[in-house]
Amino acid sequence: MSEVSDSVPLKRVLFLFSDTGGGHRAPTEAMIEALELEFPGRFETRMVDFFRQYYPSPLKYAPELYPPISRVPKAWGLSFKASDGKSRSKAVATLTYPYVRRAISRLLAENPTDLIVSVHPLVNQTLMRAMRRSPRPYLAVVTDLVSTHAFWFDRRADLVVVATEQAKEKAMEYGIAEGNLRVIGLPVRESFNHRLSDPAAWRSEQGWANDRPVILLVSGGDGMGPVKRVAKAISEAGLAASLVVICGRNEELKAELERVKWQLPVHLYGFVSEMPKFMAAADIVVTKAGAGSISEAFICGLPIIIYAKLAGQEDGNVTYVVEHNAGVWAPRPREVTDALRTWIEDPAARAEVAAASAKVARPDAARSIARVIADQLGIR
Repeated sequence: MSEVSDSVPLKRVLFLFSDTGGGHRAPTEAMIEALELEFPGRFETRMVDFFRQYYPSPLKYAPELYPPISRVPKAWGLSFKASDGKSRSKAVATLTYPYVRRAISRLLAENPTDLIVSVHPLVNQTLMRAMRRSPRPYLAVVTDLVSTHAFWFDRRADLVVVATEQAKEKAMEYGIAEGNLRVIGLPVRESFNHRLSDPAAWRSEQGWANDRPVILLVSGGDGMGPVKRVAKAISEAGLAASLVVICGRNEELKAELERVKWQLPVHLYGFVSEMPKFMAAADIVVTKAGAGSISEAFICGLPIIIYAKLAGQEDGNVTYVVEHNAGVWAPRPREVTDALRTWIEDPAARAEVAAASAKVARPDAARSIARVIADQLGIR
C-alpha cells in the first residue's frame, strides 16, 4: 500500500462502462475500490455510462434494452457471431462512428483525465478513433472470461487486461501484441476475499437451517433466465437441502415465487448488496454463465451448476468451468436436480469440485489491476 503527502496532485482515472447487464459496473467498482486500498488518496476516479450519459438515441437506451434482448438467446448469439472478427467489427465501428463522433468528443471534453480505463467492448474502437488527434493513455479491462468479442480489442490501446490464457490467445489473434497484454483475472470486490467468521451464525440470522446443505440460486442483477422453472424443479426433487433464491431487481419474479407452494425450505430475496456473505454461507451455487458470478464462485470455493448462458458471449465460460472440474453444465431443470442430488448425497464428490473451483480463483485480480493502472501513470 502506498502513502502520499497532501501536496501530491491526484491522478485522474476515467472508467467507461455501461449498465448493459451487471457485468460491467461490478468490475469497475471493484477496481476503484482496489485503487483506494492500494494507493489511498492518490487517485480521483470517475465512472461514466457512455451509452446512457452521452450517446444519442436509440443507443442511449441500451441499458434498458439489454434485458429483453438477452432473453432471446438465439438472436443474441447470431448478433454476437455476425459482428465478431477483425473485419466485421471494424466495419461496424466505421459505420457507427459518424453517428457517435460528437457524443464521444463531448465525453472527452467534459471528463479530462490522465488515463482512460474501458470496461465495455462497445466503446473501444470508436473512442480510439476519436482520440487520434489527442491521444491519452488507454487501458482495456476485458470482462469476459473466454469468449471475447473482437470489439474488445484495438491495437492502439496501451494495455489490454484479460482474465484467462484463452482470452489472451483470442486477443493475439485480433492483433494485440503479447507485450501489450496482461493475464490477471476478472476484478471482483474485496469483500469476496473475506470469509465469514461464523457461517452457522449468519445462516441462523437469515433463518436458514444449519442441518442441511444450502443451494444458492442466482440470476444476475436483473433476475434473468429460467429461474422459476429451475427453482420449482429443485423444490420438487425431494432433496435434503435448503434453497436460497436471489431474484435481483426482477420484482415480478420474486412476486411469482412468493406464490409458489414449496416442498423444501425456501428463502427469497430481491437485489442484495451482501452477495459475498450469501456465497460464503452457501454450499452450492446454481447460476447463469455470467463471468462475474462464476469468478465470485471461484473465490468462494463453491461448486457451480450453470443452467443458462448467452449464446456466443458465455459459451466459453461454460467450457472453462467444466474443463477445470469446477462445476457442470445443466441446461435442463432435470439435469440441475441430478447434479444437486449427486453432490448432496456424496459430500466427498462435492468437496472435490469445490476444491477445483477454488484452485482457479484469482482473488487478487482487482488489486493487481490497480497496480497496473498506477504503473501506467508512474505511481509506485
